[in-house]
Amino acid sequence: MAIALIIPDRKLDDLQQRLQQALPDTPIEIWPQLSDPAKITFAVLWKQPPAVVAQLPALRALQSFGAGVDGILADSTLPRLPLARIVDPALTAAMLQYLSGIESYYRLRLDFFRDNQQQHLWQPRSPRKLKTLCVLGLGELGAATARYFQQQGYTVNGWSRTPKDVPSVHCFAGTVQLAPALAEADLVICLLPLTPQTENLLNANVFAMMQPGAIFINVARGAIVDDQALIAALDSGQLQAACLDVFRQEPLPAEHVFWSHPAILITPHTSAVTRVDTVVAQIAENYRRSHQGLPLLNQVDLNQGY
Repeated sequence: MAIALIIPDRKLDDLQQRLQQALPDTPIEIWPQLSDPAKITFAVLWKQPPAVVAQLPALRALQSFGAGVDGILADSTLPRLPLARIVDPALTAAMLQYLSGIESYYRLRLDFFRDNQQQHLWQPRSPRKLKTLCVLGLGELGAATARYFQQQGYTVNGWSRTPKDVPSVHCFAGTVQLAPALAEADLVICLLPLTPQTENLLNANVFAMMQPGAIFINVARGAIVDDQALIAALDSGQLQAACLDVFRQEPLPAEHVFWSHPAILITPHTSAVTRVDTVVAQIAENYRRSHQGLPLLNQVDLNQGY
């Protein structure tokens, strides 16, 4: 019995050492240097190459290295095994801190003053009057975000594909209720999971549902947004501004129009970063559970994709 860390292009020595301390009797190996693939019973994955996992015949369970699983499930050869994701309270706190900062940035018109500085213009303005906020996606991060901004005095709408109940939040669900969820929002925050149903969900039709001059923030996955539709919405004034922390291709290619668009603020996928100590504890516990025949912590619904 052994654990394989299949996480390309990332230095894994620290993770390997910490896991070895947590599971001293279990070999922890880093792909592709696996001593015997037939002995791997548990795999920790993040953006794994296609078909690699299918070559491990003794696997009992899979563990995402992060909160998302879309990159893992994109592998059509992936064995249908229990799959868990990381849930980290500190990650939620980091996300809320990031979003609070971005909300303040726009509410205080720092984007406007930044542009004025570049033009040597002195034009005092009062803060933007932002009253209504819509959170797309009411999973753990989305529900926490909705509650946070409701406590800050916003009227908060939340939308999800299936019905959810978040106290003090106006919850909408399903395609028919997307337009009313968006209609009056000054700020729209995307925290949807990436699934076949949400890929390119935010397209020209959906941007047209938003209040003219709305501000859009994406901290979910880049492929949920139709890039060209977003540019068109910004150019037409349908959207006033956009903050993007996630992209279809990361790092964002140097030639991409997002870099130079005056209404777009870019951050390099830094809205929330999972801590290694949290990852180690959950991986170790799920490894034990997989060998005891118990349900994994934070197990993913493979039919839903999250």
